[in-house]
Amino acid sequence: MAGHSKFKNIMHRKGAQDKKRSAMFSKLSREITVAAKMGMPDPDMNPRLRAAVNAAKAQSMPKDNIQRAIDKASKGDGENYEEVRYEGYGPGGVAIIVEALTDNRNRTATNVRTAFAKNGGNLGASGAVSHGFERLGLIEYPGKVGDEEKVLEAAIDAGADDVESDEDSHTIWTSIDSLHPVSRELEKVLGEASAVKLGWKPNLKAEVGESDAQTLFKLIDVLDDDDDVQAVWGNYEVSDAVMEKLG
Repeated sequence: MAGHSKFKNIMHRKGAQDKKRSAMFSKLSREITVAAKMGMPDPDMNPRLRAAVNAAKAQSMPKDNIQRAIDKASKGDGENYEEVRYEGYGPGGVAIIVEALTDNRNRTATNVRTAFAKNGGNLGASGAVSHGFERLGLIEYPGKVGDEEKVLEAAIDAGADDVESDEDSHTIWTSIDSLHPVSRELEKVLGEASAVKLGWKPNLKAEVGESDAQTLFKLIDVLDDDDDVQAVWGNYEVSDAVMEKLG
């Protein structure tokens, strides 16, 4: 079971927390509504909905907004969203997976394709890069819950498979089936996680230089800003030295 790792998924690169609040709440609401429609509207009986609600709480989303998103699903109101995945390559050959919830496939596909094309990348066919990733359960905690050793010990005891820690955060990986049992055990020791979800973990990482990193981050920003895009994952690794140059 690995301890510290430099790998950080794209959603946690520097600056991701600066996304506009309203856009973030919109994405969180969409996930809550979809999760509630797919199962019971009760978070205690619906693991995906519970994870979505926890993610919303972690971003200080008001309770009224959360309840409104659940009620929308219960009443059958609003658009019908479908889950779509796009795969492609970014600058420096970085493999990228984009997950979206959309009510218009054509619009989303056009936006994602344009984002890749204008920022040094190209969209591939389904399965183009996902074979280089593992689909796993992902549990995230802020760095303040404890040091690397404390979190590693708690993760081992809870049955997790891997842990990556730095001063800002702890990323805990599990099998898909173990995600919620492990999350419940960790909650007893570390408190409520900031995120409990499915993620894409790369088997191999691609080192990205300064010029490619700058364009890559621009691509990620454009994708993040799209209302339909829920998450962006990549196999990139940027050294501390390059990050310092980029500011």
